[in-house]
Amino acid sequence: MNQTGKYLIIAGVVLIILGLLVSFAGNKMAWLGNLPGDIKIEKENMKIYFPITTMVLISILLTVLIWLARKLF
Repeated sequence: MNQTGKYLIIAGVVLIILGLLVSFAGNKMAWLGNLPGDIKIEKENMKIYFPITTMVLISILLTVLIWLARKLF
């Protein structure tokens, strides 16, 4: 099996696990999109949402996970 296939399988498994986590623990993770620093603009006929803090948190978490995976494997 070549490397691309392996990475696609791993990505698929990770997405399935994340999907199950969100499905079964979705109400316990409601804080994730409502962190301080997330910008919400709501007008009469429009809503704009910039999840800046949430994206920074996810980026840091993914960076640490990828760094750990590279160190272990």
